[in-house]
Amino acid sequence: MDRFRDRHDAGRRLAAALSSYAGRDDVLVLALPRGGVPVGYEVARVLDAPLDLMQVRKLGVPGHEELAMGAIASGGVRILSEEIVRTLSIPDRVIATVAAAEEQELDRRERLYREGRPFPDVRSRLVILVDDGLATGATMRAAAAALRAHGAGGLVAAVPVAPKETCDALRALVDEVVCVVMPEPFHAVGEWYEDFTQTNDADVRDLLRGAAEARPS
Repeated sequence: MDRFRDRHDAGRRLAAALSSYAGRDDVLVLALPRGGVPVGYEVARVLDAPLDLMQVRKLGVPGHEELAMGAIASGGVRILSEEIVRTLSIPDRVIATVAAAEEQELDRRERLYREGRPFPDVRSRLVILVDDGLATGATMRAAAAALRAHGAGGLVAAVPVAPKETCDALRALVDEVVCVVMPEPFHAVGEWYEDFTQTNDADVRDLLRGAAEARPS
């Protein structure tokens, strides 16, 4: 399968796989910042659904930060990859230090991106959680756990690319997993994008404002 041109192209292709949810008044698209926001923007636009954020931070292994040993989400939710923690013998104090630093960044983004807006009420809503791709799935698992705690009516995890085993593991936590491509073997999310330029804070704010202006009601 051809690689995605960029995150917007990935979002449009993901939206096509989610077409059964188009036009429903109970659907809410929640994107995982930052890379998931351009993808979520396109999904929300095509489905004619509101777009908001689900704040999640990966807990990277010190010295190998791209490897997730877990994740945290708004509301005090923390998910750990017990296999990685056990295999690498990561002590509790290291996990606590990394989590504290990521909580500070999560709080910073919450203030910056929301601009005073409250977190949306997810009760009785069908929430489509969107990211630009998954590797271990730690951030998506943390987001799903947080939304269950918030009383979400239904959960769909939607991504352009992820390994099959990660998608299979997610199915126990959400009602549906939608993934455009599950490459075998899987190496990295970025390999499936021609342009995987980092999404910045200004991009996130602009896309959120654009989505809100497109749905003035």
